Amino acid sequence: MQILSNISGYTKRYHQAVSVTHSIGGKWANCRGELKIRRPESRHNDRSTERLGRLSEVATAIFLALVIAILTPYAGESKAEDRIVVPVTEIAPGVFVHQGKQETFTPENQGDVSNAGFVVGTEAVAVIDTGGSRLVGEALLQAIRQRTSLPVRYVINTHMHPDHVFGNAAFTGETPRFAGHHKLHRALSARRDQYLSVNKSLLGTAFEGIEIILPTEAIVGKKTIDLGGRQLILEAHPTAHTDNDLTVHDVQTGTMFMGDLLFSGHIPVVDGSIKGWLALMKELATRKLERVVPGHGPALLPWPDAMAAQQRYLETIAGEIRQFIADGKTLADAAKTVGLTEKDAWLLFDDFNARNVSASFAELEWE
Repeated sequence: MQILSNISGYTKRYHQAVSVTHSIGGKWANCRGELKIRRPESRHNDRSTERLGRLSEVATAIFLALVIAILTPYAGESKAEDRIVVPVTEIAPGVFVHQGKQETFTPENQGDVSNAGFVVGTEAVAVIDTGGSRLVGEALLQAIRQRTSLPVRYVINTHMHPDHVFGNAAFTGETPRFAGHHKLHRALSARRDQYLSVNKSLLGTAFEGIEIILPTEAIVGKKTIDLGGRQLILEAHPTAHTDNDLTVHDVQTGTMFMGDLLFSGHIPVVDGSIKGWLALMKELATRKLERVVPGHGPALLPWPDAMAAQQRYLETIAGEIRQFIADGKTLADAAKTVGLTEKDAWLLFDDFNARNVSASFAELEWE
């Protein structure tokens, strides 16, 4: 297959080279015609020599143009090392997950820093989160097409954060329904300009093609969708990680996509309510599930054991903040020391812990 691909690429470059040399070929024809019509006589040797010189220059130009065009990589093809691939794992029959990197946005990771997945029914496909760039979304769509030709009927976003929604633009050509929490539309609209301006600098060239795609279907409470012999329960939750968290439960396999209601490895991020999050975790722990997919971390985890580390972290910072408030200490004091006992347990601790403390302090001081 690689050989055929190379031949195809060189064929394209050859035809491109031929078109590039058309104007030069016109000069060749003029010179050739002039030489045929006017056979040089001895007394015109100087003019003949000049014409032959011009002919030689044109022929050389054509030859060089062909060589350069063929040897230069075809402009319409991305280099192999620049193409992003998102490997997916089938964690249950018909349920596929891509595990993103445990990093923040950089040009090098191209926004591939969160988990995404899809579920295949007998009639259609549902995508759950699309990654942190159009490039990631396109690669996810390619992974889907390697496994099925069924239409993508739904693109479901578990919440508003860019690393989960920036890949949406790659799916507009599939004309799916974009589904999310009923508060997602407002949240994305409010933060649109901030998300685009800040992350443009973080992603560099990987930002190309990114746009905010707003949901077309708002989920209030629970809604069941059917992919053909495959039912998914979409559930909008009260404020926790954000105020627009949504889970997706595949009834057939007992798999739940948690979005960022569940972190593993990557430190949890509070952008909603720490009290609400802890309360929701207590309720979700009672659910009968075979496996869960976190927003960050391994492709699948056992339930409810997967929640233990996150619960410990959130309870730790909540307890320490309450003690700081009781002692009359300030937010600045808390941001420096709260949660430090958890530092070695989490990736990206220095990036998010102080922010978590600030957000939680503002909530808990008004209890």
